[in-house]
Amino acid sequence: MPFLDRLQRWADERPDDTAVVVAGQRLSWAALRDAAAELVPATPAVTVLAEHNSTRFAAAFAAAVAGGRRCAVLDPAWPQQLRDTLTARFAEADPAGGPGGPGGDPDEGWPGNELSDGDPETPFLIGLTSGTTAVPKAFTRSRRSWQLSFDSSVEFFGLRPGDRTLAPGPLAASLNLYALAECLHAGSEFHTLAQFDVGAAHAAVSHDGITRLVLVPTMLRLLSERGLAGGVDASGVRSIICAGSKLDARTVEAARRWAPNATIFEYYGAAELSFVAGAGLQPGAAPAAGGTGIGRPFPGVELSILDVDGAPVPDGADGTVYVRSGMVSDGYLWGDDGEALQCVAGWYTVGDQGYLCDGVLHLLGRRSDMILTAGTNVYPHEVELALASVPGVAAVVAAGMADELRGQRVVAAVLPAHGGVTGTQLRTGVEDVLARNKRPLEYYLLAELPLTDRGKISRPLLLDWIARGDPRLRRLG
Repeated sequence: MPFLDRLQRWADERPDDTAVVVAGQRLSWAALRDAAAELVPATPAVTVLAEHNSTRFAAAFAAAVAGGRRCAVLDPAWPQQLRDTLTARFAEADPAGGPGGPGGDPDEGWPGNELSDGDPETPFLIGLTSGTTAVPKAFTRSRRSWQLSFDSSVEFFGLRPGDRTLAPGPLAASLNLYALAECLHAGSEFHTLAQFDVGAAHAAVSHDGITRLVLVPTMLRLLSERGLAGGVDASGVRSIICAGSKLDARTVEAARRWAPNATIFEYYGAAELSFVAGAGLQPGAAPAAGGTGIGRPFPGVELSILDVDGAPVPDGADGTVYVRSGMVSDGYLWGDDGEALQCVAGWYTVGDQGYLCDGVLHLLGRRSDMILTAGTNVYPHEVELALASVPGVAAVVAAGMADELRGQRVVAAVLPAHGGVTGTQLRTGVEDVLARNKRPLEYYLLAELPLTDRGKISRPLLLDWIARGDPRLRRLG
């Protein structure tokens, strides 16, 4: 099972307790079960769910994975043409129409046409992840992989039935979709917003008894800094769970002041790998000074660092991060370019680079992003992490520019926060964090971030802007 049998259990045991709250609209466990069960008979073998956050989304998602069904969740903000293309691809990848055949019963082989979990070994979720083409890669997950993920994350993060989780981002994003399902599995109250809004998130924290936040670092910084400025009480929050990138020191400090009783968790994972490694900073504990350490393996996860030939490297040496666990996805329906999910003798990787030191995983980024300057390997992630802690910096992009003398030179561009930042402040801010040969030789001020059409940071685009003298950035002295 992923969570439907558990949902039935909570609806029987606690029918009137709150299960899901979206923008103030509440569904009890019984109401959620009944709404989902009503949708099941008309739900096809493969559902393409592209909706904004709502209580209906929760019920539709539950129905879309009942029995032998599968669900693909798309961002409703994507262009209609892309959504139509993906829908057609799903039909091509599953020409039989699922377990019941074309127009058949999607629950054939399972007990009845009911709101219940299917065979643990069967796929239930079609995930999407960006690639080198305009159409995202699609992979599948089995019900068992999510069951193991629930077991691991509930233990690691200490999720309890009495918790109230706020995930203020879109449910179409895997971080928030998983948080919803995890809460349904654990019998814990789940909250989200119609769309991310700092004021609405603060109101939920202050008035809805939120004990747990699940969000990305940029959201945490906004909520913490504005919460401190506005006197928003977050003393009831006991855990903060962040993913997407490593937390910089400035964000950690703001979050500790705003939510003084919270354990701040950060972790590394990937859509294809699930949870890999993480750590929790307890209230009052001294944070590590800078660095790239992300924590120890999750329960049920083994880690290995291998070189380009697939051989293990010594402790502390850089290499490719490989994972072995039951939480890894089943592979791709399409889009496998050979550089995505790779397997070596049962160990899986998405190409991230890092090293292990005393059991702690340190992440460095992708090998393709590595900068080779005067014989030194520099990963942009290290530089960006150091600069993100400098006051006056809202976001950072680092890259390697061609250099006749060094091969490449490190450059960095920053999006300023309110009040701005100078080149001198940036140079001074990294002196005690980055080795001299890893520090940027040039700094630029950005009017906007260099983003792909999928909304991701693009280092090649930054270098193109610099080469063309694009007006969206200017060099700092």
